[in-house]
Amino acid sequence: MARILVAEDDPKQAELIRRYAVAEGHLVTIVGDGRSAVDEVRRQTPDLLVLDVMMPRLDGLDVCRILRADPPTEAVPILMLTARATEDDLLHGLDLGADDYLTKPYSPRELMARCRALLRRHHRAGSEAPPPDVVVGDLTISPSTREVRVGARVVDCTPGEFALLHTLTAEPGRVFTREQLLRTLHGPHGAGDHVTRRTVDVHVANLRKKLGATVIRTVHGVGYAGALPGPHRPGP
Repeated sequence: MARILVAEDDPKQAELIRRYAVAEGHLVTIVGDGRSAVDEVRRQTPDLLVLDVMMPRLDGLDVCRILRADPPTEAVPILMLTARATEDDLLHGLDLGADDYLTKPYSPRELMARCRALLRRHHRAGSEAPPPDVVVGDLTISPSTREVRVGARVVDCTPGEFALLHTLTAEPGRVFTREQLLRTLHGPHGAGDHVTRRTVDVHVANLRKKLGATVIRTVHGVGYAGALPGPHRPGP
């Protein structure tokens, strides 16, 4: 059982999500605007936030930005719902720290599959004995604290960025396709259309901005691999 916060100003959509989530045994709280979403997350941190983009008071993008900038709420898994179907709009949400997204109209079964994948990843991070730190030069990835450090400097990463970085750097000799990385992030339903596969590229681009171009290698025609052991050249 998980606590799911649904931030959706359309009562019919909110009730549909609630019914499906309750049927899977989850506790659901519904709010109808962005300001209330921020307040509710701060009051009682949920296991998952299902966040509509177009809402009154604060839109979903602003909510995401606020939560990711606040240490007590920065790790909350966020599934974003949007009627904006263009690639730029969707990838902008990922840039701000959303872990996954669905475009409207969506299948309720697909919605719950995405929710299950995010909840499994969140649960594993909090309940399993973490694997050892991964060290590449002065870069350290710590699963126990979900911290990324360059020397003594802590680098803020979203949950999706952290999961991708740890997957790649834990096996530096292995090349991952985008579909394999999406399954790591979102479970077996993660590898969808072209826009969905682009989410990996966005996470990689953000990590390179934060940590330097050498942290992840592009293997043309295949996918990505982690930096090989050796000196790390961090970003600015």
